[in-house]
Amino acid sequence: MQNLFSPLTIRSVQFKNRIAVSPMCQYSSEDGFANDWHLVHLGSRAVGGAGLVITEATAVSPEGRISPDDLGIWKDEHLVNLKRIAAFIEAHGAVPGMQLAHAGRKASHNRPWDGGKFIAPDAERGWQTVAPSPVPFIPAEPVPRELTAEEIEKVIGDFVAASRRAAEAGFKVIELHAAHGYLIHEFLSPLSNRRTDHYGGSFENRIRFLLEILERVQTVWPADYPLLVRISATDWSEGGWTADDAVALSAILKDKGVDLIDCSTGGNVAGARIPLGPGYQVQFAEKVKKETGILTGAVGLITTPEQANEIIVSGQADLVLLAREFLRDPYFPFHAAQKLGAEVEWPAQYVRAK
Repeated sequence: MQNLFSPLTIRSVQFKNRIAVSPMCQYSSEDGFANDWHLVHLGSRAVGGAGLVITEATAVSPEGRISPDDLGIWKDEHLVNLKRIAAFIEAHGAVPGMQLAHAGRKASHNRPWDGGKFIAPDAERGWQTVAPSPVPFIPAEPVPRELTAEEIEKVIGDFVAASRRAAEAGFKVIELHAAHGYLIHEFLSPLSNRRTDHYGGSFENRIRFLLEILERVQTVWPADYPLLVRISATDWSEGGWTADDAVALSAILKDKGVDLIDCSTGGNVAGARIPLGPGYQVQFAEKVKKETGILTGAVGLITTPEQANEIIVSGQADLVLLAREFLRDPYFPFHAAQKLGAEVEWPAQYVRAK
């Protein structure tokens, strides 16, 4: 029977357990550059026993950042520091992963501890946001500019270039961020995509942007490395993206070579009523896995070893991704192993504390 500490092999990459560090924005970069904060933040979770460590949402272009302080991978100069981080993660037994993202209409915001408010295009550190349609996330915010066909092609190219750089930097997993109301999700949902061209309207048209990104990324991403997609499995809003849409998309992504669907929810509708509670999103990972056969990752208020283990043992998902719990406890895997009676390898430097 598989459990939280069973290894998982995807393509040529083996994860020593089913525990992943979920992408968590740190808002601590300057001009997209990783620094010592990112090395310590990500590296300590690798030392702490995670099987997969994924960077925060890493912008494929300057205008794709959530805030001016986001991590980026839009130029080759970013690679020096990223290589150091990927090498450190791998040296300590974890697989280094990178989430590639474009924030779309949710870009150009201050970081949370500075208020998190929208930065106007003409203000210092601000820029013009873009989206599939001129529909703001919040009515009080400026209207994003609708992407032209030529601009869509540029964004696709940005994801391709970022994927090539991620591989060059030593990352063994990439995750396309198609969730949480950012640009790809904005194309998927009829609540934010009101286009009348071949990128809007029908389900098939609304998923086209993601499929074109995927197809092009696969031309540069090594075929023996895993490729993940994070989706919001529901908008939690009437007339929006649904769990059945998520299943239909996941089946298509499986056929096109995606290895795992990371199942989150929400983020595209301000004020959506989300029934928060322990493991409230696990049901979507279970549904996608059961109805398509693709590997899934579960995320969302997973906080205890017993809870995480049950998700794997019961077959609801193949991977658990923790965010806030890893902020509280970088050594969650070691503590989980002790509680569950699993034998895991500790860093030699820490063995005396085992």
